[in-house]
Amino acid sequence: MAALVSMPAAAQVAADTGDVSTQDAPVAIGDPVASAKLAAEDVRADNRADTGGEVVVTGTRIQRPNNRSAAPIVTTTSAEIAAQGATTIEEVLNRLPQVQANSEQNFSDSEGRQRIKLRSLGYERTLMLIDGLRIGLPNTVDVGIIPTALVDRIDVLTGGASSVYGSDAVSGVVNFILKKNFEGVRLDANYSFFNHNNRESAVTEAASRIGVTAPSGMTNDGGRADISLSAGTNLFDDRVNITGFVNYRQSDLVRLRDRSGAVCEVVQTSNTAPLACSRASFTPAGTIIPQAGAYAGQVLVNNPNGNGTFIPINSGPVAAQANPYDDWSFQRPFDRINAGGFITAQINDHIEFYGNGLYYKDKSYNTQLNRTFNFGAYGSTPFQVNCDNPFLSASQAQVLCGANAGVAGQYAPIDVRYRFDGLPSVQQKFTNEGYRIVAGLRGRVLDDVWSYDVAGMISRARLDSIDTPFAQFESINNSLDVVNVGGTPTCRSVVNGSDPACVPFNAFAPFNQDLALNNYLYGGATGGIYTRIPRLLQFLGTVSGDLGKYGITSPFAEQGIAIAIGAEYREEMERSIVNDIFRENNGYGENQRVTQNILEGNVEVQAPLVENQSWTQLLQLNAGYRQSKYNRLDGSFGTWKVEGIWAPIEDITFRASYNKSQAAPGVGAAAGAANVFWNQGFYADPCAPRVDPSNPNGPRLAPSASLAQCRNTGLADNLYGSATLICPDDRCTVREGGFGLTPESAFTKTFGVVLRPRFLPGLTVSIDRWLIDLEDQLTFLNPADWINECLTTGNDYFCRGIVRNPDGTLSSSPAGSPATGWVSRGSVNGYKSQSHGWDFQGQYNLGLGNVGFLDMSFNGTLMTLVGTQGAPTVEPRDCTGYWGSGCGESMPTWQHQFRTTWTSSDRVASISLNWRHRSAMPLTFYSPEDTGIPRQDESARRDQYAGIKAYDWFDVAFTFDINKKMTFRLAANNIFDRDPPIVPDSRAQIGLLRGNTIMGYDLLGRQIVAGVSLRM
Repeated sequence: MAALVSMPAAAQVAADTGDVSTQDAPVAIGDPVASAKLAAEDVRADNRADTGGEVVVTGTRIQRPNNRSAAPIVTTTSAEIAAQGATTIEEVLNRLPQVQANSEQNFSDSEGRQRIKLRSLGYERTLMLIDGLRIGLPNTVDVGIIPTALVDRIDVLTGGASSVYGSDAVSGVVNFILKKNFEGVRLDANYSFFNHNNRESAVTEAASRIGVTAPSGMTNDGGRADISLSAGTNLFDDRVNITGFVNYRQSDLVRLRDRSGAVCEVVQTSNTAPLACSRASFTPAGTIIPQAGAYAGQVLVNNPNGNGTFIPINSGPVAAQANPYDDWSFQRPFDRINAGGFITAQINDHIEFYGNGLYYKDKSYNTQLNRTFNFGAYGSTPFQVNCDNPFLSASQAQVLCGANAGVAGQYAPIDVRYRFDGLPSVQQKFTNEGYRIVAGLRGRVLDDVWSYDVAGMISRARLDSIDTPFAQFESINNSLDVVNVGGTPTCRSVVNGSDPACVPFNAFAPFNQDLALNNYLYGGATGGIYTRIPRLLQFLGTVSGDLGKYGITSPFAEQGIAIAIGAEYREEMERSIVNDIFRENNGYGENQRVTQNILEGNVEVQAPLVENQSWTQLLQLNAGYRQSKYNRLDGSFGTWKVEGIWAPIEDITFRASYNKSQAAPGVGAAAGAANVFWNQGFYADPCAPRVDPSNPNGPRLAPSASLAQCRNTGLADNLYGSATLICPDDRCTVREGGFGLTPESAFTKTFGVVLRPRFLPGLTVSIDRWLIDLEDQLTFLNPADWINECLTTGNDYFCRGIVRNPDGTLSSSPAGSPATGWVSRGSVNGYKSQSHGWDFQGQYNLGLGNVGFLDMSFNGTLMTLVGTQGAPTVEPRDCTGYWGSGCGESMPTWQHQFRTTWTSSDRVASISLNWRHRSAMPLTFYSPEDTGIPRQDESARRDQYAGIKAYDWFDVAFTFDINKKMTFRLAANNIFDRDPPIVPDSRAQIGLLRGNTIMGYDLLGRQIVAGVSLRM
């Protein structure tokens, strides 16, 4: 197939000199370090073929053979992906210091979608592309649509790129370049598992004190399989290529309790206190909380010895207490199928048709304990047990019913929290399914001066979240109303015929494992289903030309000015569907369909001013501009870039760029902001008397907020602590939406230097400074966010979201579209976020003669600012290198990975060693005042766990060609089985995580990977 872009000699692979340092990249992709890395991989693969097909350059639409990037591009090659043995794309990207690590595919607190977050600026500000076109609708993207075996390389462009790619390219661009134009049949298979030594620690000591047994010694678990079959053929004298693939990926369950460091969630109640395990209110012995009488509000459990008495929870025998997260997962089970195909057809010398389709479907689930729900999950009405229930002992009846013990027709209000530990766990399920189809025409015309590319893309997904089965309140109540019929405990509803299927619930004996009861409560129950259906249509046309052919060239340059002109239309649609069960169980949710369309035009210019002169090797200016019009926004907005490249001599190149990027509200946020409606729930008034957790039905306690704080919310002093402020069921009114949104803007500056010293052939080094300053950031605020910030700061920006009634209440009838008496919820424009740092890259390709080839690749990031400022009068906050309250996970000050690979001279074998490093991260309590991180009370001091120490991991990979058609791979990641850091109170500090650690560290231990590739 004819190449779309002819490459100059400088970009071709040099003659086989045996010296890798003389090799240049087969494709110039803009960044010298990235191109050098591709050159090394090309030599290892002994790939001497000419570069055919499309040249994909990240960061520009200009089709020019020697594109040079003024912003740093970090490239991950297919060889690096294979050496890691990764099953998911996010695992590959999580290793990059530019990425804030997460585990969307595997960890329990996610929907199973893989998204990438650059520079700690959020998923929605990272634009993800496949071969230069969007993957799908922002923030609903699942990069798991791409199998790892299909990736040729991954380019990560630092900073804004909206003038080239449009909205959302604020923190950067991740561009997946796929393998195409394949001929033959290829099978790639990987299998991996974790080989981990469970060691004693402060966590295991805490677990032993409550009778929880921690795993000990070596274990092998967490198996993952990844199998891909690709096949392609050339037809019609190689003018047509058809390639297809199918991929299957699977992972096994690893629970939190399968690791000694996470066998229970640990907390530290004070600075000097030993670690303690969080304990559940649901127990396998059965938790009973009387709601009336002398024992009202006391949390009791059935005595595990079965003697028919109650004892206080967390006292005495082991079964009187329990771990609430026994079955939560570190790695959740998932199955994913990917399939797709590619076609290219050279219709004539000027027209090439190309098309591809990708499809995926995956299923995953979170394991959770099989248990009843407390009555608070249904409302404010307690469960009822009849006082002559035959399951009640005399002692238990006395505690619950007092003088009515044993009296027919009398009932006692109770709460029941029972774990059925002997029965199978329940599952919260997620299914994600989608497709992406691309078709286009491209080619060169007018004596090959002009190239064009016209493409259309549709991406659609269906994302189902299925809650755990929810037993009906009536069913639980019926099962607790039991009478004696001929010596057999029988539901009263069976006797009177109102519920013939009812099975009696003996909630007053420990270790109930009645499968029939479980089937009655949950057998007919289904989980609520919340479905999102995002769809994106993209139509893009670009014309690129080299005006040098018309004589438009600088007198000091060899190449002419190049331009690209483009137009783009996008249509975003998001549909949500909730079933009645979801709405009933969760108290919210509605079916809706919203759309948004975008029309854009852009232009780019590359102007070489000086080339190959005695006084300057290269001086080039680049510029770009894009105008965008969103139908849901007033007016239009523009984004732009200005770039410069100067190489005074061959060895040194300086580069700089300055651009304005913008991210417009997504279709869901834009529609939600425009449509105002009211809801009940989410919060209680912090200025009202609050429920006593230890005695929910008893007298209320003083408000959680102080009088001074409540003044900030607009409350009169005389109403502070008044019972009139109590909302029904402590569920106050919420106004959803109503804020007019505008695009957020980011100004990105990058400047750096590239060194290719001639006295060290094969060495390429780049150092780049980048500064991303985001204004009017789009953020989503819940009622608690408005309330907490208003109480704390008194700032009008936050306090405006709290609108009290004249009588001070925050409760109004939603039906009346109230003007007052609510707290806001929804997307708003915030103030500022900043992300500043330095990127360091290096590539050293060295030929060793008969000994082989050696290449070394380095990628490091020094963060100098991870900053936020919530409002103009709020103190700016710098979270660089800190984690914890006020900063979340943040980013370490320094991260790097350094890979060294030796390849034999015959290219049959290679050995690769990778060193990964993260610098220490202190807890935010210990941050100096000049960081602006909110000061915490002395009670937050934790000297024993003051932060996370610096971490190093080492990975090794071995590749061997058994013959020309078979390659065998063996790898070990985290070869020294380094445990992740112990982080007490991690969920309280940053939310979500229950495994006593945070992301960014190898959570499961040493990973062993074996793989094989067969070419037929």
